Amino acid sequence: MKQLSQEWVDKAEGDWHDVLRGYRARKHPNYDYACFHAQQCAEKYLKARLEEAGIAFQKTHDLPLLVALTTQVENQWSKLLPQANALNSYAVDFRYPGKSATKATAKQALKDCAEIRQTVRAALGLPL
Repeated sequence: MKQLSQEWVDKAEGDWHDVLRGYRARKHPNYDYACFHAQQCAEKYLKARLEEAGIAFQKTHDLPLLVALTTQVENQWSKLLPQANALNSYAVDFRYPGKSATKATAKQALKDCAEIRQTVRAALGLPL
């Protein structure tokens, strides 16, 4: 694997552990934090796949755009669009006052992120 692809994977895994930590905390779960990091994890995994394939991408947090770019090498990945669309707004939505994530929202964000994570890890030949 390319060094930069591995760096994206490493950063994505950091976000993955943050998702789990925010969602599973017994005393003070932080569902906003879990949703934000679920979006970040998915974003970085998609960028890892694009980097590995040599597909250029701009600085963006737009998950549906990143999924669309990956379909150049992973034709079936359009199936990830529902998850990408669901996670997309979490880059901003819960970072500011006015909106808060619920446990149910965070649970779905975790599930959507896990689907993208597993798909990319399998494509990169990484253990699930």
